[in-house]
Amino acid sequence: MARRCAPPPELAAFANGSMVRFLDYNDGYMGLEPGHPSDNIPACLALAEAEGASGRELIAAIVVAYEIQMRLQDAASLNKRGWDHVNYINVAMAAAAARLLKLDEARTEQAINIALSGHLAMRQVRSGALSDWKGCSAANAARNAIFAANLARHGMTGPAPVFEGEMGLFKQVTGEFALDVENFGSAANGRFAILRSLTKTFPTNGELHTAVWAGIDLRGRLADLAQVEAIHIETSEFNRRVLADSAEKWRPRTRETADHSLPYNVARALLDGDISLASYAPEQIADPRAIALMSRTTVTEDPALTRLFPRYLANRVTLRLTSGETLSSEMLSGPGSLETPMGDADFERKFRKMAQPHISQDAQDEVLAFVARLERQTQYSPLFAAMLRRGSRSTG
Repeated sequence: MARRCAPPPELAAFANGSMVRFLDYNDGYMGLEPGHPSDNIPACLALAEAEGASGRELIAAIVVAYEIQMRLQDAASLNKRGWDHVNYINVAMAAAAARLLKLDEARTEQAINIALSGHLAMRQVRSGALSDWKGCSAANAARNAIFAANLARHGMTGPAPVFEGEMGLFKQVTGEFALDVENFGSAANGRFAILRSLTKTFPTNGELHTAVWAGIDLRGRLADLAQVEAIHIETSEFNRRVLADSAEKWRPRTRETADHSLPYNVARALLDGDISLASYAPEQIADPRAIALMSRTTVTEDPALTRLFPRYLANRVTLRLTSGETLSSEMLSGPGSLETPMGDADFERKFRKMAQPHISQDAQDEVLAFVARLERQTQYSPLFAAMLRRGSRSTG
């Protein structure tokens, strides 16, 4: 009998990362560039398992990835120049992988050189009608970073200087920027970037969460949706450009387009009073009621909301009723924001809500217990075993 071999860690990282994205177990951070630093966690976990790293070593690698990705997000915008934010994962995950592989400084530099120069992703992945690849782009960047770190481990060098070279990142992609490395988080100053990242309460684009909260608020104040004659959404320049940028956002046909559509999410919030993974089922996307509401929706930039961005990811939704009356709701922030961050109970609630269709209650308990003691773990097989244990309701 042929022995079943474990996949290489870069392929495990891709599979893990894609599945996390499918369930939208993501955080979000908005600097000059948006992004999801949590995309590094599945890749760190895959490599930690392969290398036999301890839970403490895994946590340290995750903190490194967050620190680098978020500082890069603060430093320069990618999307305005046509590049995808996962390019920062190339750098962050290469550094985290180097730590888990115990590379020295010289080989860590080569891991970053290889990962960044060889794997630049275009912003088209999040423009127009969105494809399946949108949810895989970050996992692919993490996969490439692990591969690059392994090449560097065995002595391969990469193009340099990758940032400031004549054909490097500054001149070709971002423009020049500086990083204040002395101000990075450390045990001495406690200013770790990971403490500023926020977990999303809804499985949808983070910048439109306040529009969803506004829609839910208006739904509670409205007796009958048939009274809605028009919907007007006022938002930031970023949201208008990214979440209401094309005809596809008013008539999404894929989950990936729907969960990045400002008109669709407001319509769904008005209809259901919630956003969940079920909101993006094919029958929901094709719901004639949602299509009708979107057809009566307009989106414009409010410069005042743009000025608040990215400190506040604010949105304002106004309904004009057939009676001539208007109802308006403006949300500067909501649950999951810096003002009202999620606590342990909120994280557990979100985890169980997303995991329930896939693994049993006992398995959920085991996952939570494992993660609560992550710094003391020495192997990860119990975690993966629990994640594979489906309940009787889920067994096909």
